[in-house]
Amino acid sequence: MTIDYAANDIALELCALSKVYAVKRGMFQAPGEIRAVNDVSLRLYRGETLGLVGESGCGKSTLAKMLLGLLQPSAGNVLINGQEVDPTLRKENARHIQPIFQDPYSSLNPRKTVGEIVGLPLKLHGIGNAAEQRKEVRRMLDLVGMPERTHTQYPNQLSGGQRQRVAIARALILQPDILICDEPTSALDVSVQAQILNLLLDLKAEFGLTYLFISHDLAVVEHLVDRVAVMYKGSIVELETREKIFAEASHPYTRMLLASALTPEPGLGIPELAVAA
Repeated sequence: MTIDYAANDIALELCALSKVYAVKRGMFQAPGEIRAVNDVSLRLYRGETLGLVGESGCGKSTLAKMLLGLLQPSAGNVLINGQEVDPTLRKENARHIQPIFQDPYSSLNPRKTVGEIVGLPLKLHGIGNAAEQRKEVRRMLDLVGMPERTHTQYPNQLSGGQRQRVAIARALILQPDILICDEPTSALDVSVQAQILNLLLDLKAEFGLTYLFISHDLAVVEHLVDRVAVMYKGSIVELETREKIFAEASHPYTRMLLASALTPEPGLGIPELAVAA
């Protein structure tokens, strides 16, 4: 897909976003601070997959939580479709932006069935009557490849890949514009990773979705994204197209990440994904 990087086609914009935590020191010392996210500005264009990469602890997940309204920024703001987001209006914001987390098991209510989990957002937002909600839940679960027999099962009866499919269906049920994918396959084995990544590619094409794909796995990023933002100590140190990043990265930290990663050749490592991409 060719992305139109026109100024009026911005799905998500981060404007000087920062998150600072106060740190207590000794009894006679002034409090210090940790800047988990430092003055980050990014534009995510409609229909794009933007990869956000960096080592653990660099601020990627903190940034994602601020975008989802789970953390209040210390400074800066977020715009969705050109409108500034009010972090206190989480229910309204959820119609536009949804997460897919790393560990599907911990994000699914173990006391609810698959159908109940996927249908809950429709109930919370008052969308449709009970019959319409059940129909939409079945449609969405079918789209992500969950057989009808699984709709009445509980998360502990599912495999890791099936749980992530349920999490994806739940994220899509409100028909959001943007998905924040925070390491969505890192808890899965390689063969299942390929299936889930291919599913995300298919859903993106079908619904015209925009992805912020957070990952430390450069092999996945190389196959999946359009542009790459490299994060180091809370700041974006490089932002380029996927091709340029992997061919001629300019920042020393980016080159270090690439040198330390065993990025497979096309057709190796993630074979099903390589074919689909």
